[in-house]
Amino acid sequence: MNLTLRVWRQKNAHTPGEFREYEATGIVPDMSFLEMLDVVNEGLIARGGEPIAFDSDCREGICGTCSLVINGIPHGGQRGTTACQLHMRHFKDGDRITIEPWRARAFPVLRDLVVDRSPFDRIVQSGGFVSVNTGQAVDANCLPVPKDDSDLAMDAAQCIGCGACVAACKNASAMLFVAAKVSHLNLLPQGKAEKDRRALNMVKAMDEAGFGNCSVTGSCEAVCPKEISLDFIARMNRDYAAALLKGKFHAKAQAAGG
Repeated sequence: MNLTLRVWRQKNAHTPGEFREYEATGIVPDMSFLEMLDVVNEGLIARGGEPIAFDSDCREGICGTCSLVINGIPHGGQRGTTACQLHMRHFKDGDRITIEPWRARAFPVLRDLVVDRSPFDRIVQSGGFVSVNTGQAVDANCLPVPKDDSDLAMDAAQCIGCGACVAACKNASAMLFVAAKVSHLNLLPQGKAEKDRRALNMVKAMDEAGFGNCSVTGSCEAVCPKEISLDFIARMNRDYAAALLKGKFHAKAQAAGG
């Protein structure tokens, strides 16, 4: 296969970027998309050029670092598939492929196709953990969890934090990511002790990072490589509203007691 790539090149966060064209020749259909980029980079290096910078790590659809917008769709448009799992057999010989980084104010471009996704880290640091001391590991049967809750928690825990939901949303909202991280802990017994604080802190961190509001278009769910459901956003909204009401009630009670 021979392809024409239209790739976003940007030297650093402070330099304007632009699209440049490259020829990808001799591409094998069984290659992954990132392997194809590796071949192109090898050619660029051999000719003394600057390789295209892009993120990757596990290349198994687990880590979420392969953040590419391919022909206008995060991860390339194959449902339930990350960019590293996208194979070149989904393209045709002679195709022209446009490759861009995530486009969101909260994810500034660092170089070429690499963006700064540290706001996701700060959101998780604000409450995406269980700090209650649960002691030594115990037999699973000692801590019964309803099947429906465990299934939902596992569905939410599949989120790999890739940021495709942000890249696809017209408002650059991170609601699907935050909802998954809030819900998978709030659904389990170990996470319920900090349920209210978790919802309040993670939503606050999301807003402070500059992500937009959710307008429920469903674009985030459509491009999510782990197919996280929009239902988790509704669940997080309920948890957040309940936490706000409880906070106001406690504040009134303390004021009345004082």
